[in-house]
Amino acid sequence: MKFLALIYSQPNSEPEYNTPEWDEMLKDYMAITEEFKCDGVFIAGEGLQDVSTATSVKVRVNQAELHDGPFAETKEQLGGFYLLDCKDLDQALQYAAKIPSAKWGTVEVRPVAEY
Repeated sequence: MKFLALIYSQPNSEPEYNTPEWDEMLKDYMAITEEFKCDGVFIAGEGLQDVSTATSVKVRVNQAELHDGPFAETKEQLGGFYLLDCKDLDQALQYAAKIPSAKWGTVEVRPVAEY
């Protein structure tokens, strides 16, 4: 089964860019990504650019509306994801708990719909 692990955190909750803590976080991400690959569950994973680069699209009355920023009012912002191939939700949750941002943010795990 495929699971999407969505990585959320509040602005300024992660280590500050170009600090030893930032470098440690990146090291942790590289290590967990390598573990996911070695365990054969890694399909894809990427970090996202800052939410200030986001554009949201809504279609209302057959007209596309574009809005700067995230699609919803929220304190936490989507910062990245992993797409994992796990045997079940329990295994996906075990891997999600290892994602470094789970220490200060939230990792939402959702099964990918199969049509």
